[in-house]
Amino acid sequence: MSAKEIVKSFYKSDAIINPEIMKEYLHPDFSLEWNSSKGFIQMDYDALMKFTNEISRAYVRTKVRISHIIEENNLVSVRFSHFVKTIENPREEMLLAHIMIVWELKDNKLYKGYQMSQIL
Repeated sequence: MSAKEIVKSFYKSDAIINPEIMKEYLHPDFSLEWNSSKGFIQMDYDALMKFTNEISRAYVRTKVRISHIIEENNLVSVRFSHFVKTIENPREEMLLAHIMIVWELKDNKLYKGYQMSQIL
């Protein structure tokens, strides 16, 4: 599978709300640098797994609509909108954020991420 196909597969999966699936995509030396509307966040493998556990308690479904995806060697840039369905209101899909991220892959896993997001 190409780097682009791995990233697409990641976003089509339930990895964002399912720690068991998330483990399949992350490199053991994973790191994420995230510039969000709320400030700078840095996460390693354990921090992202904890974050995934927390999100799984709030959302029953997440959906990513990719508008742009570009691959160059082991780097994949993705621009997407992130939609969620909450536990309180599972019938309504809400736009959570617009996100731009550059993924670096290593050993066919997500190794480093550089993300910017704007929560709505």
